[in-house]
Formats: sequence, structure tokens, C-alpha cells
Amino acid sequence: MKDSENRVKRQIKQLLLNESYNIKELVQMLNDEKNYNDNPNNFYHRLTRGSVTYHEMLDIADVLGYKIRIEKD
Repeated sequence: MKDSENRVKRQIKQLLLNESYNIKELVQMLNDEKNYNDNPNNFYHRLTRGSVTYHEMLDIADVLGYKIRIEKD
């Protein structure tokens, strides 16, 4: 797994930990609020493979109450 893929997985897991949610609850929120049609197993495998898209990251941040910002160093 590439470091960037691993970093995304770590970030999502940290957000879930911060908000006391698990993958199953996150996927349910995405299904309910963002009209996804996913299941926890498929999502976890995509997360492990590093194939979560930027659009999905924006949606994940949104349903958990976060915003993603890009700032120049």
C-alpha cells in the first residue's frame, strides 16, 4: 500500500474515532445523506486498497461535520 493510500485510511479512521462512529455507521450515513448505495464490507475494502475518491472524502468529511481545506504552505 502506498503511503498516501495508507494516510487516507488513517485519516478516515481517526475522524471516525474522534466522532465515536464505526465504518458501518459511516456507510449508513453516506447512504442516507448522500444517496450512496454501499455496504460496510465494500467500503472497507476500497479504503484498504486506497481507492476512496476525493469526492467520497468530501462527502465523508461533510457527514461527520468536517470540511476539507487545501492551503498553500
